[in-house]
Amino acid sequence: MTTRIDNMGIVVDDLDAVIGFFTELGLDLVGRTTIEGDWSGRVTGLPGQRVEIAMLQTPDGHGRLELSRFIEPAVVADHRRAPVNALGYLRVMFAVDDLDDTLDRLRAHGTELVSDEVVRYEDVYRLCYVRGPEGILVGLAEELGSSSQA
Repeated sequence: MTTRIDNMGIVVDDLDAVIGFFTELGLDLVGRTTIEGDWSGRVTGLPGQRVEIAMLQTPDGHGRLELSRFIEPAVVADHRRAPVNALGYLRVMFAVDDLDDTLDRLRAHGTELVSDEVVRYEDVYRLCYVRGPEGILVGLAEELGSSSQA
Protein backbone atom coordinates (compact mmCIF):
# COMPACT_ATOMS: atom_id res chain seq x y z
CA MET A 1 0.00 0.00 0.00
CA THR A 2 1.24 3.50 -0.83
CA THR A 3 2.04 5.58 2.24
CA ARG A 4 2.66 9.00 0.61
CA ILE A 5 3.82 10.78 -2.51
CA ASP A 6 7.56 11.14 -1.98
CA ASN A 7 8.18 13.77 -4.63
CA MET A 8 7.22 15.03 -8.05
CA GLY A 9 9.92 15.55 -10.68
CA ILE A 10 10.28 18.27 -13.28
CA VAL A 11 13.07 18.31 -15.88
CA VAL A 12 14.42 21.82 -16.48
CA ASP A 13 17.15 23.55 -18.44
CA ASP A 14 18.01 26.48 -16.14
CA LEU A 15 18.11 24.93 -12.68
CA ASP A 16 19.04 28.17 -10.89
CA ALA A 17 16.13 30.13 -12.40
CA VAL A 18 13.61 27.43 -11.56
CA ILE A 19 14.96 27.06 -8.00
CA GLY A 20 14.55 30.83 -7.62
CA PHE A 21 10.94 30.63 -8.80
CA PHE A 22 9.97 27.83 -6.42
CA THR A 23 11.81 29.32 -3.43
CA GLU A 24 9.97 32.61 -4.10
CA LEU A 25 6.77 30.55 -4.01
CA GLY A 26 7.79 29.44 -0.51
CA LEU A 27 9.47 26.07 -0.99
CA ASP A 28 12.73 25.40 0.82
CA LEU A 29 15.81 24.08 -0.98
CA VAL A 30 16.81 21.01 1.02
CA GLY A 31 19.55 19.65 -1.21
CA ARG A 32 21.36 19.93 -4.51
CA THR A 33 23.75 17.42 -6.06
CA THR A 34 24.79 15.60 -9.22
CA ILE A 35 23.53 12.05 -9.68
CA GLU A 36 25.52 9.64 -11.85
CA GLY A 37 26.81 6.12 -11.87
CA ASP A 38 25.69 2.69 -12.91
CA TRP A 39 22.94 2.46 -10.26
CA SER A 40 21.17 5.62 -11.45
CA GLY A 41 21.07 4.51 -15.07
CA ARG A 42 19.62 1.17 -14.01
CA VAL A 43 16.78 2.96 -12.19
CA THR A 44 15.85 5.29 -15.07
CA GLY A 45 16.79 3.16 -18.07
CA LEU A 46 19.31 5.81 -19.19
CA PRO A 47 22.77 4.21 -18.92
CA GLY A 48 25.55 6.75 -18.46
CA GLN A 49 23.23 9.45 -17.21
CA ARG A 50 24.57 12.47 -15.37
CA VAL A 51 21.90 14.69 -13.81
CA GLU A 52 22.10 17.74 -11.57
CA ILE A 53 19.16 17.71 -9.16
CA ALA A 54 17.70 20.01 -6.55
CA MET A 55 15.16 18.88 -3.96
CA LEU A 56 12.70 21.42 -2.64
CA GLN A 57 10.19 20.95 0.15
CA THR A 58 6.94 22.65 1.09
CA PRO A 59 7.00 24.55 4.40
CA ASP A 60 4.85 21.88 6.10
CA GLY A 61 7.45 19.24 5.20
CA HIS A 62 4.95 16.97 3.47
CA GLY A 63 5.51 17.74 -0.22
CA ARG A 64 8.72 17.60 -2.22
CA LEU A 65 9.60 18.69 -5.71
CA GLU A 66 12.67 17.30 -7.49
CA LEU A 67 14.11 19.49 -10.23
CA SER A 68 16.46 17.74 -12.66
CA ARG A 69 18.82 19.16 -15.27
CA PHE A 70 20.13 16.43 -17.56
CA ILE A 71 23.78 16.81 -18.50
CA GLU A 72 23.93 13.38 -20.16
CA PRO A 73 22.04 12.19 -22.12
CA ALA A 74 20.59 15.26 -23.76
CA VAL A 75 16.90 16.08 -23.32
CA VAL A 76 14.89 14.45 -26.12
CA ALA A 77 11.50 16.22 -25.94
CA ASP A 78 10.05 19.49 -24.72
CA HIS A 79 6.48 19.60 -23.40
CA ARG A 80 6.72 22.81 -21.37
CA ARG A 81 4.39 24.87 -23.53
CA ALA A 82 1.78 22.15 -24.02
CA PRO A 83 -1.79 23.36 -23.47
CA VAL A 84 -3.55 22.47 -20.23
CA ASN A 85 -5.52 19.69 -21.96
CA ALA A 86 -2.41 17.82 -23.18
CA LEU A 87 -1.88 14.20 -22.16
CA GLY A 88 0.72 13.47 -19.51
CA TYR A 89 2.06 15.75 -16.78
CA LEU A 90 -0.10 18.82 -16.52
CA ARG A 91 0.76 20.92 -13.54
CA VAL A 92 1.43 20.98 -9.84
CA MET A 93 -1.02 22.94 -7.64
CA PHE A 94 0.09 24.86 -4.57
CA ALA A 95 -2.09 26.25 -1.80
CA VAL A 96 -1.05 29.84 -1.01
CA ASP A 97 -2.20 32.13 1.77
CA ASP A 98 -2.28 35.35 -0.30
CA LEU A 99 -2.71 34.85 -4.05
CA ASP A 100 -2.25 38.51 -5.02
CA ASP A 101 1.00 38.84 -3.06
CA THR A 102 2.25 35.52 -4.46
CA LEU A 103 1.58 36.65 -8.04
CA ASP A 104 3.32 39.98 -7.42
CA ARG A 105 6.45 38.21 -6.12
CA LEU A 106 6.48 35.62 -8.92
CA ARG A 107 6.28 38.23 -11.70
CA ALA A 108 9.96 39.02 -11.03
CA HIS A 109 10.68 35.44 -12.15
CA GLY A 110 8.91 35.84 -15.49
CA THR A 111 5.59 34.39 -14.36
CA GLU A 112 2.61 34.91 -16.66
CA LEU A 113 -1.04 34.12 -16.00
CA VAL A 114 -2.31 31.43 -18.39
CA SER A 115 -5.65 33.24 -18.51
CA ASP A 116 -6.09 36.98 -18.08
CA GLU A 117 -7.69 36.60 -14.68
CA VAL A 118 -7.75 34.99 -11.27
CA VAL A 119 -10.99 33.03 -11.01
CA ARG A 120 -13.18 32.59 -7.98
CA TYR A 121 -14.74 29.15 -7.43
CA GLU A 122 -17.87 29.75 -5.35
CA ASP A 123 -16.89 30.90 -1.84
CA VAL A 124 -14.18 28.27 -1.59
CA TYR A 125 -11.09 29.26 -3.65
CA ARG A 126 -9.46 31.90 -5.80
CA LEU A 127 -7.53 30.00 -8.49
CA CYS A 128 -5.22 30.57 -11.40
CA TYR A 129 -2.66 28.79 -13.54
CA VAL A 130 0.66 30.48 -14.22
CA ARG A 131 3.63 29.72 -16.41
CA GLY A 132 6.90 30.17 -14.58
CA PRO A 133 10.46 29.96 -15.89
CA GLU A 134 10.79 27.69 -18.91
CA GLY A 135 7.00 27.60 -19.29
CA ILE A 136 6.46 25.35 -16.28
CA LEU A 137 2.73 25.21 -15.53
CA VAL A 138 1.81 25.79 -11.89
CA GLY A 139 -1.61 26.11 -10.27
CA LEU A 140 -2.14 28.45 -7.35
CA ALA A 141 -5.12 28.26 -5.00
CA GLU A 142 -6.06 30.59 -2.15
CA GLU A 143 -8.66 29.12 0.17
CA LEU A 144 -11.31 31.69 1.03
CA GLY A 145 -12.60 32.25 4.53
CA SER A 146 -16.11 33.39 5.30
CA SER A 147 -14.92 37.03 5.53
CA SER A 148 -12.89 37.09 2.26
CA GLN A 149 -13.73 39.74 -0.34
CA ALA A 150 -12.16 38.44 -3.56
